[in-house]
Amino acid sequence: MTPTLVRQHLPHAGAAARVDLCARARDWSEIQERMLVPLYEAVYERVEVGPGTRLLGLGCGSGLALLMAASRGAAVTGVESASPERLTLARQRMLPDTWDTRARAGTRLVDGSPGDAADPAAPAYTLVTAFEPIGCLAGDSEGLGETLAAATPLALRGAPVVLAGWGPPERCATSSVLRVATKLADPLRSAGSWRPALRDDLEEVAQRAGLRPDGSGRVACPFGYADVDSAVRGLLSTGLFDAAITATDQAQVDKELTEALHPHQRRDGTVWMPNVFRYLIARVP
Repeated sequence: MTPTLVRQHLPHAGAAARVDLCARARDWSEIQERMLVPLYEAVYERVEVGPGTRLLGLGCGSGLALLMAASRGAAVTGVESASPERLTLARQRMLPDTWDTRARAGTRLVDGSPGDAADPAAPAYTLVTAFEPIGCLAGDSEGLGETLAAATPLALRGAPVVLAGWGPPERCATSSVLRVATKLADPLRSAGSWRPALRDDLEEVAQRAGLRPDGSGRVACPFGYADVDSAVRGLLSTGLFDAAITATDQAQVDKELTEALHPHQRRDGTVWMPNVFRYLIARVP
């Protein structure tokens, strides 16, 4: 459940004071981001990411997917415009003393749009990824087609472009929890409301960007947390509950979210929610 689980939806101006964006970014990095590791691994295996790969990661967030690609020998460039707080954490993760120098050599992090990642002196990108899953919020794919259209001129002809999305609601236990956001945000009727993922969400975005679909897959990405508090913090870090916080208040959202998580809590206090995510591989024409 952009960057990167979800496309991040920042709070409206009226709610800005209610959210500590630095703390939220750290919760994303330390709790929530790892839930998508199976998705990253499946995609990298399928498109054979390795030393010859030049990857452009759109909505790179705090950089975990980039690190995983770099560990395979890829040269990686990450672009992040929605959350400078997450990008700061990505830079901290990529300090010289934190990972292999061979993987570090081709790394760039860009605060801005895909066009800012252009480097006339460097070869074209061989892979573009947009790992922030779409398909659980109304309007969460808006703008993604334009972002992809801006990024694809930087890639080789025929290069894969990978999009990610939520799987069917009946395969995603977290769907029942996300409905809390819709219930609380309902008075706003805004783009922050939950909706079930649709079968052709990813294909429609690819079509708008002028890309050619060339295969897809599904990956199990269970959400597991040490306790309910960690689950609440992790889910809030996605930005999916921002509209609800704006419509009510933080305490009310915390209370309702905690109650919604109880059916998924095990006897040892841990929280476990099986989910399935989908990815689409499209090609640059």
